Amino acid sequence: MSARIGVITFPGTLDDVDAARAVKLAGSEPVSLWHADADLKQVDAVVVPGGFSYGDYLRAGAIASMAPVMGEVIKSAEQGMPILGICNGFQILCEAGLLPGALTRNEGLHFVCRDQWLTVEQTDTAWTSRYETGAQILIPVKNAEGRFQASAEVLDELEGEGRVVFRYAGGNPNGSQRDIAGITSANRRIVGLMPHPEHATEPLTGPSDDGLGLFLSVLDSLVSA
Repeated sequence: MSARIGVITFPGTLDDVDAARAVKLAGSEPVSLWHADADLKQVDAVVVPGGFSYGDYLRAGAIASMAPVMGEVIKSAEQGMPILGICNGFQILCEAGLLPGALTRNEGLHFVCRDQWLTVEQTDTAWTSRYETGAQILIPVKNAEGRFQASAEVLDELEGEGRVVFRYAGGNPNGSQRDIAGITSANRRIVGLMPHPEHATEPLTGPSDDGLGLFLSVLDSLVSA
């Protein structure tokens, strides 16, 4: 039986259909999850996709982090369920306290949309085992509040514990500290990144199929669990 991976939809979510397609392309079964339902429908993993939940009012991801479905995500994350936050999903995971740091306005105060090279820093997470350490992958990035920031102490902790998963290569699009594009939780089960792997799953529609590795990796993780 294939793994069941939930994809959450909030008001303002834009990339849930793309994320569900990526899940399906990787050989798993996508399961639609609604923000107002405190029910994860017995899924094996969860993707919190990109978009502009609640119009990015207050702070990007702040309102969505308090949705009923996120209460269940937090409980399941504490039990080791793999969680992936993409762009706005990364912001939501930070706001919910599942990942440290914050995503703030881009350094140039402009929305950035371009194909972006990333360096894979860690392959021991639930979402990156299909990559090789140091691999260069091409993934679209599109955000206005994608600048990762944290205290020097938190940044040093992330670096020291090998929790920086992806780093921008060939130019930093938003001014993120230490070129950080994605991080993981201490147990390596939760990953958040600003670039959009779900938009790089097929050469016909994306700049590459490099993003598919995240969705294949979690399937491997669930099969071996």
